[in-house]
Amino acid sequence: MSREGKRLERIFKGVANHRRIDILFLLKKHPNLSLMGISQSLNCNLKTIAEHTRRLALAGLIDKSRLDNQTLHRLSPYGEKILEFVKDLK
Repeated sequence: MSREGKRLERIFKGVANHRRIDILFLLKKHPNLSLMGISQSLNCNLKTIAEHTRRLALAGLIDKSRLDNQTLHRLSPYGEKILEFVKDLK
């Protein structure tokens, strides 16, 4: 598989879950949310959200930054593009 093919596979695996898609839509509306903020907004277990955000970050779809003792999450440029693609499928 080519390097480009592997990169695309990683991106598509990143959004191959309804909860991760929900996280992308949430971060579009509310950038720089903590894990707790995402968890509360989606009414989902914190540990589950941590794993989903880890996978989204590995796929390059979200960026994480530290502020004091919190990790904040926001869409990456690829995340923005994928979200537009997903919106077009609706």
